[in-house]
Amino acid sequence: MTTSTTQDLELIRESVRALCEKFPESYWKETDEKNEYPEEFIKALTEEGWLSVLIPEEYGGSGLGMLEAGIILEEINRSGGNSAAGHAQMYTMGAILRHGSDNQKQRYLPKIASGELRLQAFGVTEPTAGSDTTSIATTAVKQGDRYVVNGQKIFISRTEHSDLMLLLARTTPKEEVKKKTEGLSLFILDMQDQKDNMTIQPIGTMINHATTEVFFENVEIPEENLIGEEGKGFRYILSGLNAERVLVASESLGDGKYFVDKAVQYANERVVFGRPIGQNQGVQFPIAQSYMQLEAATLMRDKAASLFDAGEKSGAEANMAKYLASEAAWQAANVAMDTFGGYGFAKEYHIERKFREARLFKVAPVTNNMITSFIAQHVLGLPRSF
Repeated sequence: MTTSTTQDLELIRESVRALCEKFPESYWKETDEKNEYPEEFIKALTEEGWLSVLIPEEYGGSGLGMLEAGIILEEINRSGGNSAAGHAQMYTMGAILRHGSDNQKQRYLPKIASGELRLQAFGVTEPTAGSDTTSIATTAVKQGDRYVVNGQKIFISRTEHSDLMLLLARTTPKEEVKKKTEGLSLFILDMQDQKDNMTIQPIGTMINHATTEVFFENVEIPEENLIGEEGKGFRYILSGLNAERVLVASESLGDGKYFVDKAVQYANERVVFGRPIGQNQGVQFPIAQSYMQLEAATLMRDKAASLFDAGEKSGAEANMAKYLASEAAWQAANVAMDTFGGYGFAKEYHIERKFREARLFKVAPVTNNMITSFIAQHVLGLPRSF
């Protein structure tokens, strides 16, 4: 893995900002209003190599780390964009790079890096299981040289815009395993090959997130697409989940800094009673407090990313980064709304769109209450609460 210097990281920020300038807030406003996938933006992001930064150079990527990936997503959101449209292609890399076979890497990674294939779907959540991943019921039954999948997933984003899905399914009945984390397996599903055996239903939501419900009916997956060993999929997805936490934290940091940037600019420009509203402590204090909270959350994101890249345990730090960043971003969102007043609700100012988008990461991909419970039990040693 290539180690970036401070200058390298700043160059990444500047380069991503330059790309984002080609996609102003009016572009994101239009895709939001039409509920359209930002195809042109994702194509440009792919062509410049930003979505393949975690893929090793030997497979056509940049071979960079989680911090660099996080900075890319952060800058997209800080520009007023919505990097969630492409983030899964980054956080799914953890499971494939660490647990995938050489054959899987050679078959898929170069095509993912070039944009020939998209891996934007992560099939884990189910209607009856929710956050209790060990209770998922979608099955993958071995039949000869392939697995046959039947079941249902929900809140699986970008399924309609992805060629591949990283799919978690049950290969051993829950009542037959010794530990509840066993019996789950992870697969690379070629959705284009199996599209006739899948039903994808869009879910209307308050943001433009391309979220769907997916039904599997005798979907076939070749055995060579099993990642690692059968029954150990839950352990493998933890690599992806920790990466996901770091990257989502980065997106929240970008959202939060967007709100602070906008609030500062408006507070300096908006004149009421003959003076800029930013001169009033009632306006400037909340903005300053949000800035400090975001700076602190950034430090936790950086620590989590560094631990992940070093191959060390990063679960607690990744979760804390996601919690702190999403809470700080939501606080900043409300501060921006208060600063803009009635204009914050007007679509032409873009605050209301980003306000809706920022709220997502307090509940997804894991609720902040679940993170708090995790820290209480696994870090502080308090009794399990559920």
